[in-house]
Amino acid sequence: MTSSIGIAGTGRMGTAFALRLIEMGASARVWNRSPAGLAKAVAAGATAVDLGGLAGCDVILLSLTNAEASTAVVQGLVAAGIAGRLVIDMSTLLPAEADALAGLVTGAGADFVHCPVGGTVAPALKGQLLGMAGGTVAAFERARPVLGQLCRRVEHLGTAGAAARMKLAVNLPLAVYWQTLGESLALLRDAGVPHELAISLIADSSAGPTVLKNRAQVVVDTLGGTDQPGTFDIAGLLKDLTLALQLAEAEGAALPLAEAAAPRYRAAVEAGLGGFDGASLTRLAAKG
Repeated sequence: MTSSIGIAGTGRMGTAFALRLIEMGASARVWNRSPAGLAKAVAAGATAVDLGGLAGCDVILLSLTNAEASTAVVQGLVAAGIAGRLVIDMSTLLPAEADALAGLVTGAGADFVHCPVGGTVAPALKGQLLGMAGGTVAAFERARPVLGQLCRRVEHLGTAGAAARMKLAVNLPLAVYWQTLGESLALLRDAGVPHELAISLIADSSAGPTVLKNRAQVVVDTLGGTDQPGTFDIAGLLKDLTLALQLAEAEGAALPLAEAAAPRYRAAVEAGLGGFDGASLTRLAAKG
């Protein structure tokens, strides 16, 4: 594993990447638009640097909010000089956005891999994410040692754009599921079935995917009126759902279930639930 790793963006996931890689013996340099966001990574042993300092790392991970943020950071890195480096963008993007970033990085003489991941902070800290990588075979092989420290499984899917498509495809059923689960719970109104028992039965049935088994208590809590901040919150799900719908519209694909779920997510954000766990959507759906 390389001894020099830079991380741009120390939000929840970027910080988790830093903590995991430091634990695995890496020397990490971190940059964040807001210096206050660096505190946890620096406390764990990372070194805070500017973009010029980040550009000097052998491998540079990006964990940023959107394509605009990734593009701005990449432009800063290119200006500082990244020839011979490896840039791995782990943000969720549209295919065209990922391909455009690839062009910027490779045009500056560096390798590029787009590798959005499935999983949140807890699996990131344990190296248990699901990696969906795109880039040249040579770039992917170069990235594999670092990604192997963060992911339990990493697959090379072809281009950067193909990796972006896979991430949107993975997250789409999750966004739709929380709405669907809420609708199923609406059928239990006034039935006298305790929330915990109902969720336990659904989780133990063929209607209970892995995410419900992992988040069952969160669903029970939100049905009881107690919302919890989430590592993959409603606002994040809405962002990814919106990207999927944008891609489908551009390519003439029909996503009727996703189109029906999107207004519910927007309503939840407008109701102030954007920062709460995605499972919180079930409460709104259950109420009708």
